[in-house]
Formats: sequence, C-alpha cells, structure tokens
Amino acid sequence: MLSVTKWLILSSGVGIIIGAIVTLFLNILAYGESARSLLPFHYYYLLPLGLLLSVWLTRRFAPDAEGHGTEKVIEAVHKRHGKIDVAVIPVKLLTTVVTLVTGGSAGKEGPGAQIGAGTASAISDLLRFSKRDRKKLVICGISAGFATVFGTPIAGAIFGIEVLVVGAVMYEVLLPSFVAGFSAFFTAQYLGAHYTYYDISYFQHYFIDLVLILKVILGGVFFGLVAWLIIATLKQTETAVEKIPMNPYFKAIGAGILLILLVPLVGEHYFGLGLDTISQTMKVDSGLQSGSLPWYAFLVKIFYTAVTLGSGGSGGIITPIFYIGATSGHWFGGLFGSEHQLALFAALGFVSVLAGATNAPIAATVMAMELFGMDIAHYAAVSIVISFLVSGHRSVFPSQKIQMSKSDLLEIEFGEDIEHSRVKFDKAQYKRFNKIYHDIQLKRLRHRQDRLKRRKKSEEEEENEGEGVKSEED
Repeated sequence: MLSVTKWLILSSGVGIIIGAIVTLFLNILAYGESARSLLPFHYYYLLPLGLLLSVWLTRRFAPDAEGHGTEKVIEAVHKRHGKIDVAVIPVKLLTTVVTLVTGGSAGKEGPGAQIGAGTASAISDLLRFSKRDRKKLVICGISAGFATVFGTPIAGAIFGIEVLVVGAVMYEVLLPSFVAGFSAFFTAQYLGAHYTYYDISYFQHYFIDLVLILKVILGGVFFGLVAWLIIATLKQTETAVEKIPMNPYFKAIGAGILLILLVPLVGEHYFGLGLDTISQTMKVDSGLQSGSLPWYAFLVKIFYTAVTLGSGGSGGIITPIFYIGATSGHWFGGLFGSEHQLALFAALGFVSVLAGATNAPIAATVMAMELFGMDIAHYAAVSIVISFLVSGHRSVFPSQKIQMSKSDLLEIEFGEDIEHSRVKFDKAQYKRFNKIYHDIQLKRLRHRQDRLKRRKKSEEEEENEGEGVKSEED
C-alpha cells in the first residue's frame, strides 16, 4: 500500500504538470498555425528559414532536441536511467513550433513525449530520486506526453511503456503510467485542449464477414510494407544528408527550397501536420472521393517527412505516420470500389502503419477503439498484428530493445537495440525449409519428366496408328 500510494501521488502530480506544459505547447502551435493567414504569401515559403532556425537552436542550446524526439527519450531510458537535460524542454518546444508553422512535415507527439520525459527527469533530480525511481517517473512522463497530444489516455499510457522494448511491456510501471496519462489528459481538457475523434459508426458489422476479413488480412500485409518503406526511407535519407559535404545550415536551406520547388508537381497537401487531410480520408462524403488526393500521396508524404527530419527539422514522426497510414489505406480501400471501405481502410491504415513502424501493436489496437469506436476493433486487431509482423525487426526508433523474434526462421540477439542487433536465418530451420524446397523441386522435375514421357508415348502411338491406317489404304 505504501508503494501504491507513493506512485499514485507522484504519477498524478507529474501528469498534471506535464499536461499543463504540453497543453501550452499545443496552444502555442495552434496560435502559430492560425497566424499563417496574416502572411501575404504561402506560409511554406518560410520553410528554408524555419529549418535553418531549428538547426541553429538545436546545435546551440540542446543537441538532444534534434530529430523526432521519442528516439532520444528511449535512448535516455535505456542508457542513462532516464537522465535528460532540462534545456531540451524549451528548445524542443520552440524548434517544433518553428518547424511545423513554417511547413515542415513532422508531428507534435514526439516533442510531447520529450517534454514530458524531460519534465519528469527534472522533477526527479529536484527531489533527488534514485536512478530506478527516476527511470520509472520518466516513463510516466512519456505516457503523459503521449496521452496529452493524442487525446487517448489509455493508448497513450500503453504506448509509453510498450515502445521501449519490442516484445515486452514494463508492467512495473503500468499503474503509474495509467495514472499519469489520465491526469495529463484531464488537465489538458480542463485547460481547453481540443482533440479530433473520427466517427465511422456508419460502418458497423455485428457478424462475420469472411470476404472483408480476407481483404483486411491483405491490407495488413500492405500496411506492413508501407511501414517498412517509412523506416527505410528515413534511415537512407538521414545517411544521404550526412554524406553531403556541406555546412548543416546550407543543407537545411537547400532541403526547404527542394520541398517548395516540388509544389507545382505534387501540390500543397504535404506540408505541416496534415490533420485536415487525415480527417477527410475518414469521411464518406469528403472531396477526396473525386480523386483530389492522388494515390501516391502517402509516398510523397514519406519523402517530405524524411527530408524535413533528415535535414535538421524538429518534430515528431507519429503524426506523419498517421497521415501516411490514412492516405495509403484510403487508396487501398478504393481498390475494392466501396465508399464505406474507403473510410474503414483509412482507419485501419492509420493504426496498422503505426504498429508496424513503432512495434507497438497493443497501443495501436487500443487507439483504434478510442479513436474509431468498438465496431472497428476486431478488424483493426487483425490488420495491426499482421502489419507488426510483416515490418520485421525494424523501427523508426532504432534505440528500441529487442526481446522477441517475429519469425521462427530467425536468430536474434536479444537485449540489443534494433540498430545494432544481428538478425539472421536459423540454420536448422533454414536447412529444414531448404530440404522441403528441394523435395518440392524434385517432385516437380519428376512430374515434368513423367509428363514428357506420356506425351512422347502418346505421339508414338498416334504415329503408329497413322502408319497402320496408311497401310490399310495401300
């Protein structure tokens, strides 16, 4: 009881503080986005300047604020017992606002998690907590940050404890994470934060639809491949930008100019958060039904996000993943020609690509229920788990630890982070399947030989019959 009481008090207090700070961040971001209308030109013309300022602020005041935030928090939990520089909080808030307001393709949940974790770390240092308690409180801070930004307190809390290790949930932090998540969420609501929930209640199935389940299974495979593409593109773009022999500030300016120059070719849908586009993919009667959003929208968004973050922009990765998942699902659903399935598969892509890219299938399933309602839960669970498995041992968070194998055919070094773990074929299983493959090939060869023999015998019989008929005529 003493332990439970201790963590109820600590986690609720930390949740309230983080909910207030993250709400301030969300309000500043909202004010910045509304101020775009005051500009005499398109707001994204400021993107080169925004990326330049983001790089300068990060390099000058808080290098850990670089990138999409959550990755640095995971690294701090695993390598420094949650120790985070307090300077990250104001720098991450400011650089993210600058990046998003000027049109950078990034998200707001990574900064939310980093602000939450940084606040929890600062409180732990102030109260002189032990390393173990600080680590637990920082994990509570992650959950509180996610819950405040997402507007999904249960999924946000679970995401904070599931995203650290692939294949394991840190149950010892389960109660304080839930309490911190709910405290932060209710604090944000009390302070006037607004969230978007998607009503697809018109799509209800209370019976088993086997055809739709087969489509959902195929969709899960597709979403897993989309998640893999996101991870690979982010990594390759970051590597390519690092190899460019140029000053980081010039790289940032060049990246902004490149994205602006692509507007005449691809349109303006891919700057900023893109929440309006996500909302439209969930509606039956939206303008997207007429084809205003091209099928390749998710591919362009992947590129815009990779360039923004790879060149020094600051922000999260989850919101772009939502955009990519919703638009790819919208296109996938369109292949079946049903307006109801457009919205359904947009919702499935929303959560399934998240699960595949972040290795958080439980949080993604709960999020599907919180955002879209219980009617989608059974379809979402199938699609999410398949996407999670298909994406393989990869992640947008390379500091995640691996504690499970997604395939019986693989040997994996457990305990290592994803970036440095070695994954290879299990030799025994490989030999077994190789033998099965050779047996199948041998049977195919024998079948082909038997078929050739039968054909040759048939031709000889026909030839003999022809000669017999000719001799009778003679």
